[in-house]
Amino acid sequence: MEVAEGIAELPFVPKFCDVVVGNDPASLQYVGIKNKMAQKLGIDVVEAVFSADATTEAVVARIQELNAIENMSGIIVQLPLPAHLDKTAILGAIDPVLDIDCIGAYNSDRFYESVPGMSFPTALAIIEILDELPVDLYKKNIVMMGNGELVGKPVVELLTRRNIPVTVIDSKTKNPNEILQSADIVISAIGKENILTGDMIQEGAIVIDAGTSESNGGVVGDVDQSTILGKASMLAPVPGGVGPVTVAMLFRNLLETAEGKE
Repeated sequence: MEVAEGIAELPFVPKFCDVVVGNDPASLQYVGIKNKMAQKLGIDVVEAVFSADATTEAVVARIQELNAIENMSGIIVQLPLPAHLDKTAILGAIDPVLDIDCIGAYNSDRFYESVPGMSFPTALAIIEILDELPVDLYKKNIVMMGNGELVGKPVVELLTRRNIPVTVIDSKTKNPNEILQSADIVISAIGKENILTGDMIQEGAIVIDAGTSESNGGVVGDVDQSTILGKASMLAPVPGGVGPVTVAMLFRNLLETAEGKE
């Protein structure tokens, strides 16, 4: 594995922290996956877990402590945060050099200014999956469902930079069903269970599910697999599709940060 080899070649053991507030089952499940992968790659995991009633000040103070830890190479905050917390202040407390989720304003702004540096892991994962498809992306009708800050918007940005056409469906789109029926590739990042069903896509379409939400204590995607599987030629599902690639992209960002410390 490329990242594991890079970590092994470092003159120090890098550290990683996923800051968690509350006990949301879906969030805790995802945190566990990332922490296990970090340990497998030879990265030390530093824990920062808060109760759901934690204050913004307490979380920010802990992040500032994490920023100063020797060999810290990546800090992320598990979203969503409880509603009473100041999300902007908490995300802004992460040292931009350690913001491997590209979620703070500094790295996000630089990304859209095309300045070399951090990129959004989930968006990178989707592009990685698209590039592995045995198709010419320039000749396919690609549709992005959702234009959110973490997935939809950066995916569109990355595709646009390569002059690959993409159509966005969001809450303001007037004819979403018509657009979907002509799509060769559908990427869904709405975050609503079963929002994309088999009758909404054309026969043989490629579907990439990048939306997640909680259902019955577990993580589910946007796609109704019971109807999509019989219609799509390929499905990147939740779980098991975009998620593992996103984790890989996250730790690729961490490796780049760690290499910059040498």
